[in-house]
Amino acid sequence: MDFQLSDDQRALRAGMRELLAGRFDRDRMRAVLDGGGGVGGALWRELGAAGLFALRLPETAGGVGLGLPESVLVFDEVGRRLLPGPLIATQLAAGAVQGAAAGEAVVALAEAGRPVGHLAAADALLVLDGDSARVLSGGALRRLVGEAEPVRSLDPGTPLWRVPGLAGYEGEPLADGARLRREGALLAAAEQLGSAARSLEAAVQHAGAREQFGAPIGSFQAVKHLCAGMLVRAETARAAVYAAAVTADPAEIAGAKLLADEAAVGNARDCLQVHGGMGFTWEADVHLHLKRAWLRAGQWLTAAEAEEALAADLA
Repeated sequence: MDFQLSDDQRALRAGMRELLAGRFDRDRMRAVLDGGGGVGGALWRELGAAGLFALRLPETAGGVGLGLPESVLVFDEVGRRLLPGPLIATQLAAGAVQGAAAGEAVVALAEAGRPVGHLAAADALLVLDGDSARVLSGGALRRLVGEAEPVRSLDPGTPLWRVPGLAGYEGEPLADGARLRREGALLAAAEQLGSAARSLEAAVQHAGAREQFGAPIGSFQAVKHLCAGMLVRAETARAAVYAAAVTADPAEIAGAKLLADEAAVGNARDCLQVHGGMGFTWEADVHLHLKRAWLRAGQWLTAAEAEEALAADLA
């Protein structure tokens, strides 16, 4: 079986990388963080116009008509750029929330017992509770927002709110909530994969430019080992994520999320080691990848949940 990307898939990936480089460069990313990390309406509409949210909707419904593997390639690029906002939830709910496919509506993710990101900017909530899913909007959403409390977020690009129990808020039920959770977990794994790859690139670049004792630090064996380990993590996760995108198998998705979380967090930590103390400063981008990776690891499918899913499959 040939698992190489097709020409169209390569073109999609290259096009998304070029789009994000032009629309969300480092200066714009920093401006978002300095402004509190909220979702920008202009950027959201630009992403909608580019087809990000309608990527998997059928062409008869005004979508692009592509599949899960193509979404994985796109969210890999999103993870590299630290793009803010609930992009995954908005894509998954694009067919159920008016305006979401075009980037005119923001759909945030609400999971039972967990803080909600970007609640203030949300036009709707994709509520996941076990294997059930529903969309919360209108008066019910306004009531929930009024009762929510902002909480400190470890990721400066993701404002968080603590919400009351979600059971008392009715919404439009969605079919196959278990599938939505699995697909969300896989797309989150793709974002983690992109972040892991970007951390590797940043470490290698810094190791080649930074000198100590008259030589680039990348010539030192300890730094070489760090970078080699980062490459192994990223490529192992890439194989798992791409395979799960093709099969959509629940156990393979759980394994892909587990490996991608480990790659994103581990690579960001090692990238910090390569950068030394400067990696923790606000001016550097290294710590931002670590903080976003920590946050993503607790969404859609946590490590404990993924391990349970894998154990159940083996049993």
